Amino acid sequence: MDRQNTLLIIDPQNDFCDLPADWRAADPLRNAPAAPALPVSGAHADMLRLADLIDAAGDGIDRIVVTLDSHQRYDIAHPTFWQTGDGGAVNPFTAITAADVRAGRDRPRDVAALPRALAYLNALEQAGRYTLMVWPVHCEIGSWGHNVHPAVKAAYNRWEDRRLAVVEKVTKGSNPWTEHYSALQAEVPDAADEDTQLNTALIASLDRSERIIVAGEASSHCVKATVEHLALHLPSRRLDKLLLLTDAMSPVTGFESQAAAFLSDLQQQGARLSTCAEVLALLRSDA
Repeated sequence: MDRQNTLLIIDPQNDFCDLPADWRAADPLRNAPAAPALPVSGAHADMLRLADLIDAAGDGIDRIVVTLDSHQRYDIAHPTFWQTGDGGAVNPFTAITAADVRAGRDRPRDVAALPRALAYLNALEQAGRYTLMVWPVHCEIGSWGHNVHPAVKAAYNRWEDRRLAVVEKVTKGSNPWTEHYSALQAEVPDAADEDTQLNTALIASLDRSERIIVAGEASSHCVKATVEHLALHLPSRRLDKLLLLTDAMSPVTGFESQAAAFLSDLQQQGARLSTCAEVLALLRSDA
């Protein structure tokens, strides 16, 4: 194996973190601190623990891969795409099904988008993983919310300076026609967009690690979807190399049972659930 320990950090971005006011950038247009669009309760504390682990692990971490949710404002999972049947706004956290669209309860603002949107919903529901959820506009490319949590970025910058190495960045979600929870494949891949297809190169490179240490947000959605795809497609089939940092990930409020079921299922398949302190002790024992 060409690498021993890879740290895979999934979507450690401002928009997903319940950042205190003094951790937020100033928004000059609103004369107030910027606000995370989709804060996950506990995520700020998760990221502080993760940053401490990166610093304390020293050379025990051989590779760091960071995935970045990277959306357009106009996106099939954002309110800007949809309207109600009578032309009203569709609020965030609204689930939309193909039946809703066929019945006229919800429809795209752009009439021309209707056939493609309906085909997408049909394909999504046939896959059986998720129902379309309309989220607040989040992780918009170029926004403060798209940026990495400051403590995590500072810690991995110190790792880069110490190791003379590059933290690898993997973007996902910029195709506005498909949801992209997993960093490895969109929920409904677009045949015309390679970036939505299964990322076999990244999966193969992760499999060359002896350990894949996983952290990030949120355990109910993007962490869950990414790790599920990784477990399904890992060439070695060695799920025992997956270490999930349970104190460096948290679920979206209301989806706690979904996160718990995911962690339990992965553990039954052979993945290991660990804390930052336990992984640090493991890495130090290797030295």
